[in-house]
This record gives sequence, structure tokens and C-alpha cells, in this order.
Amino acid sequence: MTRYLSRRRPDHEPGPATRLFCFPYAGGGASAYRRWQRGLDDHDAGVRVMPVQLPGREGRINEPRFTDLDALIDDMDAQLDDELCGPHIFYGHSMGALIAYSLARRRQQRGASLPRALVLSAYRAPHLPAPPIADPEAADEELVAALVDLGGIPQALLGHPEFLAVLLPVARDDLRLCLGTTPAQTEPLQVPLHLFAGRADRLVTVPEMLPWQQHAGRGCEVRTMSGGHFFVKSNEDAFLRELASLTRRYATEQVAV
Repeated sequence: MTRYLSRRRPDHEPGPATRLFCFPYAGGGASAYRRWQRGLDDHDAGVRVMPVQLPGREGRINEPRFTDLDALIDDMDAQLDDELCGPHIFYGHSMGALIAYSLARRRQQRGASLPRALVLSAYRAPHLPAPPIADPEAADEELVAALVDLGGIPQALLGHPEFLAVLLPVARDDLRLCLGTTPAQTEPLQVPLHLFAGRADRLVTVPEMLPWQQHAGRGCEVRTMSGGHFFVKSNEDAFLRELASLTRRYATEQVAV
């Protein structure tokens, strides 16, 4: 199995044929989606959750992190190619949305298999400037304050310097990847787009999600949810219920793609 994926089920254990590849947000890792399989199963989502693990965090902590999006997408496209032959869906939140969209676009450009749907949350339309999350060169205190304000770091962890010592270098490099990237406009993506926005998100507003429509060649819908930038954590069960209602549409072999 590719190093971007960890084994979630034994190979002999049956599971849904359609895979949901989940790309992490800045500073996050595959563990952010650890509970999603059970939650989506509870809502009959019909998908197998495949958390994507980027280098330089969690089980890949000793590997160098990417700060260049094109280089990351090149490596990810090559490593995941065999895994993306069957029916699949991409999901990404914030930085993960940028990665999921960029990977789908790269695969379309080279004529590779595409996801049945692209589900994105909390990221501006790709032709807009990257959201000003924080300056990656800011002092630790300033960066921590920005992440806490967004809901990316629980207040309870602020008293654990060992946690921050691991998180902050990852967050800085992820910010460099996002802020150094404004994907060029190309032909519309021939994948249905389903977008989620937090109604109280000050970083990525609902109006900044709407222009995604010009990148959609197979339809685009926007749903809003209560909560701020990390509504997928603060309102997790409600979000998984909404996500399951989408994935059920694409979880059978009969769906036209």
C-alpha cells in the first residue's frame, strides 16, 4: 500500500467498494478522520474512508514536508495512481480542499481516472488569493493565537509545549504551501463539485465559495452549516450526516461518471 495511506481494515475484511479519500487541513494529519468511518456507517454513507497521510506528520514525522504544491501533487499522483482505479470520491477541508482539487485537476489533464465527486469545505475558489490564515514566519505566540482563533488548536492543549513543538513546524510549512499557491485557471473540472461553508467562518466566507461554480464542468452546489472555519469538528455529526447524503449518490457502480 502507498505510503500516503494506512491500512484501515484487514484486506480480507469486506467493505464498501467506493473509497472516500480524505485530505487533511493545514497542521493536521490522517488522524483527523479516525472516527469518520463509524460516523458515516451510522448514516449509511456506503463508502470506505481512506485518510490520506502527508509526509512530515504523525506516522511520517521523519519525512521531509512539501512546501511546493506542484511537487506534492506530482508525488501524490504517482503514489496513489493504483489506488484510484476503482470508484472513489475526494474530500478535503481547507488546505485539504486545495490538495484534493489540484490532484483531480492533474489527473484530468493527463487523462487518468477521476473521482466520482469532489467534496470540498472551507476553501476559497482557486482563482482567488489564498486565505490569509497567518504569516508562516510569525512568532510562535502570534501563530498559536491565529490557530486558536480559527479553532484549529483546542485551548486545553496550550499548556502542552511538547504538542506545540510538533505542531508549529508542520503548520508553518503547510501555510507556505497554501500561501505560495494560486492555481492557474484551466478548463472546468469534469467532476461534480459539492461545497460546504461555515456560516460564521471569517477566514473563508460563503461569497468566496460561490465562484467555485466557474471551475465546475459537471455541476456545483454549495451548502452552508453553522460554525466557523472548523465546523467539520465543532459540528461533526451534522456534517457527516450531510456528507453521507452526498456519498450515497455516488456509492454504486451504476452511477455515470
